Amino acid sequence: MASSFAPPSSRKGRGAVANLESRFSEYRRESDETRHESDAAQECEVKFVTQVALESARTIISRNTSADIPFDRSINPYRGCEHGCTYCFARPTHAYLGLSPGLDFETRLYAKHNAADRLDAELRKRGYRPAMLALGANTDPYQPIEREYRITRSVLEVLETFGHPVGITTKSALVTRDIDILSRMAQRGLARVFISVGTLDADIARRMEPRANTPARRIEAVRKLTDAGIPTGVIVAPIVPALTDFDIERVLSTASEAGATYAGYVMLRLPSEVHDVFVDWLEANYPMRARHVMSLIEQVREGKHNSAEFGKRMTGTGLHAELIRQRFHLAARKLGLNQARPPLRTDQFKVPPPAPPALHADSRANPQMPLF
Repeated sequence: MASSFAPPSSRKGRGAVANLESRFSEYRRESDETRHESDAAQECEVKFVTQVALESARTIISRNTSADIPFDRSINPYRGCEHGCTYCFARPTHAYLGLSPGLDFETRLYAKHNAADRLDAELRKRGYRPAMLALGANTDPYQPIEREYRITRSVLEVLETFGHPVGITTKSALVTRDIDILSRMAQRGLARVFISVGTLDADIARRMEPRANTPARRIEAVRKLTDAGIPTGVIVAPIVPALTDFDIERVLSTASEAGATYAGYVMLRLPSEVHDVFVDWLEANYPMRARHVMSLIEQVREGKHNSAEFGKRMTGTGLHAELIRQRFHLAARKLGLNQARPPLRTDQFKVPPPAPPALHADSRANPQMPLF
């Protein structure tokens, strides 16, 4: 796949090492190394800065019929994710916008500023039946730009008003900002949070998830959430063979000590353009280990680098995948994790009277903000 290589000075703090071409693009770009040298000499290297465009969503609840995930609906307040995780399976969605799943995915972001209003309207539809709604199924709802745009918080405000259950998955300690809402919802059996921690090794995490919170801060977030009475779990994800798999037991033990009561894991997946993003990153950061990592990935993916088959894509197959499965479940059982996970309540759902138009105005982004 063609790519436009970006020199280290222009992508500091980013995960991808290049801007892979969208598979839908009619054009192909090649890196002009002479231009990079000229820019460097003149100290005018173009940097990949974060840009945010506002998007008016026509609908906000996404539906799925996947057999191996425990929910059928989700909300993604943002397109793209500034965390820059090199393994993110959401990267290919940027190709639908004509953008690169590489550096564009983590620098050219879209914020659905009207998410709360659209959610309010969709929950009021005749015949709507509540079930757990997932936040964080695709991009992280608490990525850094949420500090300014507060779209995730506005969504939670609507869900609390309707008494609608929500499950959150994030790798950001910013979720603790919304403890006030989440604790009230948790008291009603309406909220649950999972914190994603693939490794406690700060150096690996910094390289692999450059703008995500450190593992230590995520574990502290687990502690704060559980202290507030919010059911909290940890997802060891992704497990990267020969890179992060050594840390499974330590992540579970540390999270358990912080108060986590649930746990899950996901084996590394490399769908579509994610494969090239991850491989380029791996060879740039761990060149001596890259061949071994990819060999083990082939072992858990039946000789390939990815599997999209339900029932296999999350855990993999084969001897190495079975070893990971046994290690995870043995550690979880010893720590008393996953002893009980009562379903979130749906009997609290009630459509409230229509709210004034400005109900969520303080939480929404300014719709007059210019686009790219």
